[in-house]
Amino acid sequence: MTREVPLWTVALSLPISLIVAWVFSGIARWLLRGRARLGAATAIVISLLGTSLGLLIAGWIDPAAHLWGLLTVALALGFSVAGIAGYAAIAAHFQTQPQTPVADLLAAGESDRVEFKSTARVNLRTGEKDPRMEQIIAKTIAAFLNADGGTLVVGVDDAGSPLGLDADLAVMKAPDLDRYELWLRDLLTVDLGQNAAALVKVEFPEVDGGDAPRPVCRISCRPSPRPVYLRAAKGAAPEFWVRSGNSTRQLSVDDATEYVMHRWPLNLGSSLAAQLLAAVRFSDAR
Repeated sequence: MTREVPLWTVALSLPISLIVAWVFSGIARWLLRGRARLGAATAIVISLLGTSLGLLIAGWIDPAAHLWGLLTVALALGFSVAGIAGYAAIAAHFQTQPQTPVADLLAAGESDRVEFKSTARVNLRTGEKDPRMEQIIAKTIAAFLNADGGTLVVGVDDAGSPLGLDADLAVMKAPDLDRYELWLRDLLTVDLGQNAAALVKVEFPEVDGGDAPRPVCRISCRPSPRPVYLRAAKGAAPEFWVRSGNSTRQLSVDDATEYVMHRWPLNLGSSLAAQLLAAVRFSDAR
């Protein structure tokens, strides 16, 4: 005689499974901190799959094993951690594709993924430090982060000819590249936030300037898994910038709301899809 499973048992098992997956994903993310950067929704889904696999193996090893037994919990948690670590490794593989040499970027010119700026701090018309130049840099990076990623090269004119960083370095108390990167990261942290600043990679490759090699600043931007807002000044309303073709433009409140809703949906399945798309998009970025 076959015994039917009560519906209330099934009803309770679903939220309990989700809670267990949430707890296990939190433990896994803590154990893998610094090595697996995943959104909460992605980690929960992977943890749920890992927990299911762990329960199946525990039942295969010991058919009489209890749900909360040491073996069952250890296998469920172990497969959750392994699943999240494996996913992070795969994502990292796609996110670390060889970069296009900066000389090739300059030869190809500006595009939806590449932008050139002569300076980041100095207005070449006045020869003075200009906060508006810094805001242009922050806006461009925010636009790349909110789109499909891209590369900003500072120290290059619109035609791709290298100018170097001498103008920017001249207005610094200590004119060296390490302090230049420190200033840039401080700017992004204040204007865009710590999470957004962490998505940016800064390098200083040298480019043949005719008479001698000149260092330029290459800023590689990953597509952000969440919206990035620019706060141009303390107390100022946040601004939302995106990349449109080879230009950077600000979206109005209603357009920004619609863009965010479509690019970063809030439901669990769509959030997982957004995390996956962010990893794949960066693999195609220059």
